[in-house]
Amino acid sequence: MHRKYTPLSKNAGSGFMVFALMVCVSLFLQGCGGGRTPYKQGSVAPAQSDPNALSAADDVPVPADGNQVRVAILLPLSGKNAAMGEALLKSAQMALFDLGHENFELIPKDSGDTEQGGKMAAQQALQDGAQLVLGPVFADSVRGAQSALAGSNVNMIAFSTDWTLARDKTYLIGFLPFDQVSRVVKYARTQGLTRFGVLSPDDSYGNAVVNAYGQAERAAGISGTRMERFSPQAADLSLLVRRFTDYDKRQSMNNTLGAPFDAVLIPAGGNLARSIGRSLSSYGLPPSQVRRLGTGLMDDAQLASDASLAGAWFAAPPPKSRSDFENRFRRYYGTTPPRIASLAYDATALAATLSRMSLQKNGTVDFTRSALMNPNGFAGVDGIFRFRNDGVAERGLSILEYRNGRIVEIDPAPRTFQSGTH
Repeated sequence: MHRKYTPLSKNAGSGFMVFALMVCVSLFLQGCGGGRTPYKQGSVAPAQSDPNALSAADDVPVPADGNQVRVAILLPLSGKNAAMGEALLKSAQMALFDLGHENFELIPKDSGDTEQGGKMAAQQALQDGAQLVLGPVFADSVRGAQSALAGSNVNMIAFSTDWTLARDKTYLIGFLPFDQVSRVVKYARTQGLTRFGVLSPDDSYGNAVVNAYGQAERAAGISGTRMERFSPQAADLSLLVRRFTDYDKRQSMNNTLGAPFDAVLIPAGGNLARSIGRSLSSYGLPPSQVRRLGTGLMDDAQLASDASLAGAWFAAPPPKSRSDFENRFRRYYGTTPPRIASLAYDATALAATLSRMSLQKNGTVDFTRSALMNPNGFAGVDGIFRFRNDGVAERGLSILEYRNGRIVEIDPAPRTFQSGTH
């Protein structure tokens, strides 16, 4: 059964801030989507100035002449993913308190995790006069919402990782691997690494990584990459890693052959990343000999202490502002938010900022494509981002390293999208 939620405003009662919640802390990607269609990166106009900050609101008042702003947020607020949905809603509420204004109203709708749930939630949002839709999370729910919004002029900023859903009126703010792969491969290349291996799961996420690596490989002038795919359901990868590393050949030559690559890209997290790292070490390729590279799935402090992954490099949003967000969330609610909770904060902050700016400028709300596609981008708790013309978010990412059991930023994220600046 879907739950009903009262619209939220900046001046709403603060009782919302005391709900108890136990939420997961791992990066939430399974079930959020990730189609198999090859991705061709969209273009974007050159930036002319620094990104618009999604931070403390300015003191310029918003005209209070009846221009009410109604933004719907579609989340799985019932069912098995309700805890995650509640955490995202709490994050949106934080943004509402930080950046909302008297005219701004946030309308929560329960999308569940199904296509029908997304469709019903979007239909209800339209009936309530929503001018912009945030969410849903799951790919099926996004498809349902798209069908409901098809005849309207309402744009949607979804949290899904399925880039095939990006299209006219649907923008994806979720964490996708394309920029992550490009950033870490480019950085590794500048550090003198020339021979690469890719050990990737044969699933939709792995397909995205391999596709992104192919583009990064060409851009960096890399050739001779060793590529191996594996089933995510495989119980034991040791034989595959043994073959991938030329272990038997190296043994037969008394290890005079050397490692077949300088670095290996491992688009995995959790126990899978540990297993691959340890297999590489057991077959004679420890971190001291072959650098581990990763995606945002490695943005996990629990992995940093694993000796087989020591010194791993990966690209992810800059840690400082996100850490500040997570610390505030813990103070308000007493729990650690799931990794994607920051998306709900930034999306709500973006809606509040755009509405404030447009109301101050001309007295009307502007959530049009031109407003969302600002080439200068925006600066939120996950760093700078902007939407390409294909609707997929481009992000400014840091390079992070596992060092002495901790995650350390070794190459800061850019602070602007302006060419030639950092």
